[in-house]
Amino acid sequence: MASRHKWAFRSKLRTSGFGWRGSKTAVTRLKEAVSEIKTAAKSDPLTAGEGAVVLAERVWPAFQDIDTSSGALGRAVHDALEAVIPILIAAPTSPKMRAAWLERLYEAIQDDGVQYLWPIEERWGEIAVYPELMNEYADRLLPLLRRVWSGEVPGGYVVGGTICLSCLLEVGRYGDLLELLRLRDHRFWSDHRYGAEALARQGLYEAALAYAEACRDSKLGGYDERRIDRFCESVLLKAGREEEAYRRFGLRAGAGVTYLATYRDTLRRYPGKEPRQVLLDLIAARGEKGKWFAAAKDASFFDIALDCAGALDAEPATLVRAARDFGEKDPTFAAQVALHALWGLLNGAGYDPSAAEVNAAYDHLLVAASRIGAEGWAREQAATLAAGPCSPGREPMRQALASLLEHGHSRLVNR
Repeated sequence: MASRHKWAFRSKLRTSGFGWRGSKTAVTRLKEAVSEIKTAAKSDPLTAGEGAVVLAERVWPAFQDIDTSSGALGRAVHDALEAVIPILIAAPTSPKMRAAWLERLYEAIQDDGVQYLWPIEERWGEIAVYPELMNEYADRLLPLLRRVWSGEVPGGYVVGGTICLSCLLEVGRYGDLLELLRLRDHRFWSDHRYGAEALARQGLYEAALAYAEACRDSKLGGYDERRIDRFCESVLLKAGREEEAYRRFGLRAGAGVTYLATYRDTLRRYPGKEPRQVLLDLIAARGEKGKWFAAAKDASFFDIALDCAGALDAEPATLVRAARDFGEKDPTFAAQVALHALWGLLNGAGYDPSAAEVNAAYDHLLVAASRIGAEGWAREQAATLAAGPCSPGREPMRQALASLLEHGHSRLVNR
C-alpha cells in the first residue's frame, strides 16, 4: 500500500544513497525525517503512522554502505525509531490497514542486514494493536522458534524471532511464552525479559524478580545488568515497595552519560527522596567518589564536593575549571578545590595531564585566596605539596609548581 503523502525524506533516504563515510549526513537526514513525521502527527496521525512505516522501510537500503564502526549511526537509528514507534502505535488504522503495515515492516526486518529495526521487533505486539494480529504473528513464528530452540536446528537463528515473544506477551499468552523460553539453552535478557514481564503482569512479583536475577551474566558486560536493574526496580515499585526498590536496584539503575546525569536521573525517579541523601547513597553504592565531584558541586553540596575532590579518581581538569568558575562567587571553596587539583596532579590523578594544568590550578588558588585575604596560607599549602613526594612520572608537575613558588606571584594576580 503506497503512501499518497509526499514525504520529503523519501528522496533523501535513497537506496545506497550514502557512501562509506556518510554517517554524519545520514544522522542529519534521520533527524529531518523524524521531525517531518512528528509535524504530520499533529494534524494527521494516520498519515504520520504511514510515514513511520516508510522510514523503517528505507533505513537499511539507504544506510547499507555506511561504515557503522563508531556506533553513532546505530544510536541515531535507534533514537529515531524510538521517537516514531509511539506515533506508529497510535495511528488510527483498521485491522486491514494495520495488517498491511505489519507485512511491510516484517519484510523490512527480514532484509535488514544489521538489525537496525530491532526496536520495532521488540515492540511488535504493541505495534500490532489488534489481538488477532498479535496471534497471527505469534503463531507464524512459534513452530519455527520451538524447532530452533529445542536443538533441532543446531546453531540456528530466527530472524524476527523477538516478534513472537512480544506478541505472546501483549496478547496475554503467558503460558506459551514461558514454555517457549524454557527451550533456550542460555538466558539472554533480550529474550527472557518477556518472560519476566509476563510474571510481573500476573502479579507474581517475587517470581518475576527471581526470573530476572537468573538472567544476569557478568560476561555480557554492564548493559544488560542496568536493564535488569531497571526491570526489577519497576517490579518493586508496582508492588508498592518503593524503599526496597530504591535500595536494591534504584541506586544502580540510574542512567546517564555523566555522573551528574545519573544523579539527576535518580532524583527524577524518586522525587520524594532528599537530594543530599540520594547523592550520598549513590556514592556509597557505586564508589568512585572523585567522579561525583561535579554532581555535588552543581547541587551546591560543597562539603560533599570537597570530599570528592580529595579522592585520587577526581579529574584534575574538572577541579581546575571549578576553581576558576567559583573564584569570585565562592573563593573559599575555589581555593580548596584548586589545592585538591594540585595534590591530584602531583599524585597521579588524571590522564596524561600537562604542566599547564599546574599553572592554572596555582593561578586560581592565588586569585581565590587573595579575595579572602589568605594568600600566605595558599602559598604555604602549595609549598608543602611541592616539598613532598610525588607519584612516579609526575616530577615535571612538582617542578612546575616549585617554579611558580619561586617566582612568588601568580600570573593572574599580576594582571
